[in-house]
Formats: sequence, structure tokens, C-alpha cells
Amino acid sequence: MIHRHDRAIRFASTTRHHRGVFIDVASSLSSKRPVSRPIQALISRQAIARNLAVVRRHAPRSRVWAVLKADAYGHGLARVAAADSPALRDADGIAVLETETAEQVRDLGWRGPILLLEGCFDAGDLARAERLAITVGVHSDEQIAMIAASRADRPIDVYLKMNTGMNRLGFSPARFREAHARLGEIGRVGTVTVMTHFANSDEPDGIVEQLARFDKGARGVPGERSLANSAAILAHPESHADWVRPGIMLYGASPFASGTGADVGLAPAMTLRSELIAVQELASGDSVGYGHRFTADRAMRIGVVACGYADGYPRVAPNGTPIAVDGVLTRTVGRVSMDMLTVDLGPVPHAHVGSAVELWGSQVSVDDVARCAKTVGYELLCAVAPRVNVVTAD
Repeated sequence: MIHRHDRAIRFASTTRHHRGVFIDVASSLSSKRPVSRPIQALISRQAIARNLAVVRRHAPRSRVWAVLKADAYGHGLARVAAADSPALRDADGIAVLETETAEQVRDLGWRGPILLLEGCFDAGDLARAERLAITVGVHSDEQIAMIAASRADRPIDVYLKMNTGMNRLGFSPARFREAHARLGEIGRVGTVTVMTHFANSDEPDGIVEQLARFDKGARGVPGERSLANSAAILAHPESHADWVRPGIMLYGASPFASGTGADVGLAPAMTLRSELIAVQELASGDSVGYGHRFTADRAMRIGVVACGYADGYPRVAPNGTPIAVDGVLTRTVGRVSMDMLTVDLGPVPHAHVGSAVELWGSQVSVDDVARCAKTVGYELLCAVAPRVNVVTAD
């Protein structure tokens, strides 16, 4: 049964029933989201919980930071992190990007550890982190100086980042011990955990060089370790250490360049679905859509779906991108427009106006759609537009 999502941060909502689900009207009106258009994103919190169990099976001796960047990868922070949500009940901690998000997580009832992945951006940010009792990432001299200058009433726990080859954030292996020692001299610093981030963990030998640099740079440095992202959790058990940091795998998409989340035992947490709003009959030689990117080589029926790039579906998706109509796999035809896309109804002769369409979910992997669009599932999940009605499916 699909239940209403009735938790909105800092205000109570009213609901209305529409198309078999309950829509959060207060939330919809506050962001001017329509409730009549048939496109919806259904979020399964139980799927996230099952994917977290997959993390546990792969890294049974590690504790788990559940990564909730980008509004929980587009799935909705309130749905995923609320105290009564089953999604993260078994997580050891929650990792976020901003102190504002950490504050929302606290407001939602989470009392466990929170990790600020990029650390604090200024002194005010650090003061908020101290008040919320969250662990802060440290990757620069400026952040160490900021902590040294603070007047914290309680010890600040730190994740000290080593740059082992990603070359975005962190201290080089040669400077790492020095940075660690400086933190140790600050009386307001509590525990210091050592972390790094892999650039190529989705490849068979992708962590070898970085792991060697990490081991050399951290040798003899005290503290727990955190290295593994989603791909490393699944493919590189030697990297699991004390804490793992799953992101995309929690939401059921694959961290690998080939294959799908289902191939590694993951369940999709988001289903993007809509309906056919029109059916057209094409004769051989007829074309469809802007630029006539598809021309029929025979008489055929096509369906028009209420979904376009303004909903977050990739405009660059080519002819042949997989899609399901009434539970039958078929393909897109023609260019994706702002509000509509068109599909081949040849495999679905019974399809009609109102027929159900799955853009991605359990029948159509978001990884396959992303691959056709020459991007990754991360981007598609995070890019679902605010005008799409988002509902909780369990």
C-alpha cells in the first residue's frame, strides 16, 4: 500500500488524494508544484533499507556513513532521514555536505553521528557544527587554523583528509603527518579519523596506487580509517577499514560504468513514472518531434508521454532509449522536448491514452537510461525537477 508522506520540515502539511497516492499539498503549493500532471517520482524507503543491508553484507566489519548529499541524491532528505523512516534505521551515521543540512537532519530526529564531508567554510559554519555536535572534515590549512581559533565548549571530532590522487581536497601524503600533529596540538580537537577518496574505484585495479599512497602516508598515524565509497565497498574489500561511505548504491543505482544496480543486488529507490497522454498513427516516411530526429520506416503507432527535459529526463537521450509502457519494454523515438517525449508502441499494441509509463525504476534501470544519454545515474536521480510530484511509496 502507498502511504502519504506527511512530514515536512518545520510545518505541518495537509494532503489531498490524487491518482491513488497522497500528495503533500502544503509542500506542493509552497514550491508551486502542479498536482494534476500524471508524472510522479515514487520513493521507496524500504528499498534504501535493503540497499543498506547490501552494504552490511559486503562490509560486515565496518561501520556505515550513509551519504545524503544533494537532498539524498534527489530522494528527499525528509523522507530518508526522518526518525520514523525505515530507510536509515540501521545506519551508524549520516554524511552531508552543509551544516544547514546537518541541522535539518537533527530537526528530523536523528541523534546519531553526522559527518560534514567538506568541512566548514567559515567561522560561523564551524560554530554551527559545534552546536550540532557533528564531525567535521578537514582538508586544508585554513580549516585547521579555523578550529585553532575557535572557542568551542566541547571537543570537535575531525576527519582529516589525505589527497592520494583525486587531487581535489586534502593534504598530500608528504604533509599529512604534519597536519595530523597540528590538530593534535589543539586542545579542542577530539578524535581524528583518517580518510581519503578514490578516483577510480569502479575499475578492477583502480585503487591500487591510491591505497599504496594512503598506507604509506598514514603509516603510524593513530586513529580510525575511512576510505571506501560505493564502488570500493562492492569491488575492493581491502579498502573497507573502520568506516565505509556508501552514496549512490543506497539509492539502487550502480557505481560502475557497465551493468545496473540490480546486477549487484540493489533495489531502485526511485521510480519515475507517467502516462500516455496521446497516441498517433504514423505512415511510412512520417517523422516525429523537433528536428524530425526519427522517421518511421513503416506504419506504426507512437505514444506521447507526459515527461520531458523540464522534468529532469535527459534531453540528449537518443532514439532507442529503453522505456516501459504498461509493463512492456519498448523504446523512445524522436527528440525529447520540454514537456513530452514519444515512444514506439509496436511492442504494446494494447496501449492507449492513460497507459502507465515507467521512465526508470524496477523495469527500466536508471543506469541504462543514463548510459544511453552518455551520463551516470547519479545525475538523473539528482536532476528530477521540482515540478515533479514526489510521493512516498512505503
